[in-house]
Amino acid sequence: MLYNEYIKIKSLVLHNVGNKLNQDPLFFSKSDIKLEEDLEVTLSHYFLSHFKQDEHYHFYHDVELELNETYLYISRIFDNPDALMEQSINLAKHLYNQSTHPKIKGGEFHVVYFKDCILDGVTVDAIGLFKSETKNVFLEIEKISNGFEIESKKGIDINKLDKGCLVFNTKKEKGFVLYAIDNVNRSSEAQYWKDDFLKITSIKNEYNQTNNFLGITKQFLTKQLTNDVDVSKSEQIDLLNRSVDYFKTHEEFNKDEFERNVFSDEKIIKSFRDFDEVFRNENEIELNDKFEISSTAVKKQARAFKRVLKLDGNFDIYIKGSKELIEKGVDEDGRKFYKIYYDKEK
Repeated sequence: MLYNEYIKIKSLVLHNVGNKLNQDPLFFSKSDIKLEEDLEVTLSHYFLSHFKQDEHYHFYHDVELELNETYLYISRIFDNPDALMEQSINLAKHLYNQSTHPKIKGGEFHVVYFKDCILDGVTVDAIGLFKSETKNVFLEIEKISNGFEIESKKGIDINKLDKGCLVFNTKKEKGFVLYAIDNVNRSSEAQYWKDDFLKITSIKNEYNQTNNFLGITKQFLTKQLTNDVDVSKSEQIDLLNRSVDYFKTHEEFNKDEFERNVFSDEKIIKSFRDFDEVFRNENEIELNDKFEISSTAVKKQARAFKRVLKLDGNFDIYIKGSKELIEKGVDEDGRKFYKIYYDKEK
């Protein structure tokens, strides 16, 4: 967990990085930004307040870690903070060379050196990389002798961070520890910030393990199960509920126990194991069969588990209880129906 209270901005350099595919310009500053106290407070809020997730990343490279350009330039800044300007230009050039997708917007590229970051109880320096792509309209009101003047301008909304990365000066030999955000380009073909520019992967911790396993379970139950086993929609939703409930009611995950408690049926267990193996291999995911459960990851994934039974265009039934309380049938006229049992109306 990151504590923002004592963090100070030591230095800040700002460049402008366009879309290389569109032959947009790449503009470099010649000096760093001088910050007054009020501006430092505002910028600290803009840069740091959005990093609330428990998912940690680290830099990687398929051949050798030092061949990851962002990792290399960040390492040089930590080794010599006075080299921030020189290395920020290298970082901007690298980002420009990765900006070759038509959906990528140009924008301001901030490289920031932070002091006194407290990460998991340890004080370390950090380097922030931020790109501002979205401009919002705001009104500037000025008082004049006979009233007011209103002028419309475009600028950065400090409550919205488009792209960000915060690299902590710890575990350098393993690719550092970092946070990363991309709130603009979410389609797979436009994930250049994390995949191409930063080239990062999730650190294997309880958050990552919980998040990935629940993601695999959701994919299996919604995409694969009905192809292998004859189950009704209500039974499918019941399995989704049971999966989430397992993670909500246990502190530690045990794969064998999870399969027995949630799936029960041997056909479903076999189908899940086959799907799990293929999915991990295709997506290069490493998971343990036992790990501590992250409640934060459970809350995040639970929101993505759609547990609604849609009947034609007339009814949506939200199911969050036991499948024993819902009964499926067909009447004498061939019309399908569900019978629902309950104790009280709320």
